Amino acid sequence: MTAFNDESGSGDALRRTLGVSRRRFLSTCTAAGAAALAAPVFGASPALAQTPPAAATGAGQALVPADRRGIILYTVRDATGRDPLTTDLPSGFREVFKELARYGYKQVEFAGYGQHANAPGGASLESVEGAKLLRSWLDEYGLRAQGNHGFIPGSWPLSQPDLDTFKKHLEIANILGMDHMGTGGDPTGSAYRADWDAAADKWNALGGIAHSAGLKLYTHNHDAAYGFLLDGGPLDAQGHPTRSSGIRKLEYFLKVTDPKTVWLEMDIFWAHVAQYKFHTYTAHDGSQQENVFDPAALVSGHNKRYPLFHAKDGTVNTTNGMGYDMVPFGEGVIDYRTFFSRVGAKNYHNPMVEQDNAPSSTDLGQSLKYARVGYDNLAALRK
Repeated sequence: MTAFNDESGSGDALRRTLGVSRRRFLSTCTAAGAAALAAPVFGASPALAQTPPAAATGAGQALVPADRRGIILYTVRDATGRDPLTTDLPSGFREVFKELARYGYKQVEFAGYGQHANAPGGASLESVEGAKLLRSWLDEYGLRAQGNHGFIPGSWPLSQPDLDTFKKHLEIANILGMDHMGTGGDPTGSAYRADWDAAADKWNALGGIAHSAGLKLYTHNHDAAYGFLLDGGPLDAQGHPTRSSGIRKLEYFLKVTDPKTVWLEMDIFWAHVAQYKFHTYTAHDGSQQENVFDPAALVSGHNKRYPLFHAKDGTVNTTNGMGYDMVPFGEGVIDYRTFFSRVGAKNYHNPMVEQDNAPSSTDLGQSLKYARVGYDNLAALRK
């Protein structure tokens, strides 16, 4: 396996490391005292969650250009899956595209190609003909597809059926006009370096195939991938290492994959969950070490490796094991103004609004309402 080094960014001051504004940081420290310094955002006053993410006047330069504002369709999956024969609400891909374009979105990220069977085109558009139909609707409403959480082969070495299916998805992505194709899963669920080495070999191979097709292959990750790699110390009964050098799993993955063919999509919400959960590790010598995760610094150190983001917000909740509850974008405490300012390259990154819990069984229009809130707040972010 070949290592590919990519210079990493260094940590900033504590409040920036924790991704909160100066006002929130000072308010938290006053309220919680020195004991809260390990993760001060989680002691913030609930009132701070209602602070708008950008000036209401819209003054200043937009942090996310209009043509870069997107949404992953998982946020509105209930709408694309709705039966158009039983509702007046937007349903199916075509009507949802029309509605999202009306809000102002210019980009979408797919989460598969399924919709309700009664929608135009039928239940599954995961085919060359289906992709051509989807592309016609995207063009009709001035939208661009930027990626998909789709098929990554389970086999390694690659089986022929998996390779054929992977190439079919690359063809679909090209018909849709995507620059990127990816997945919603980690390269491996393991904490051990040997497994991440094997995953890197696989992704380097897949990335090379995607590159030959003119696409950037990306992995989308939740909090677990930002936990600490087990790469040394005493071995357990199965011969696995039990301690860490302090490098995080995805940091290692960045080092051992080819920056020309393997890319990442940071879900900024889950990166902040990782910040809350994974801040201490057992070093090779058995000592306890603290290393608070700084999502923006990781991106800044590998900026071109992150063409896509999931822009998802949260309010503080220290009782659920994650540190946050998901809320509509712009209505939480994650400091997106600072995050986007720090990572820069605003004409390169593509933030996709996401809210996993947007669909509601009692308010059938809720996911689209939240999609509109998310667009308005993403557009309002200013330097």
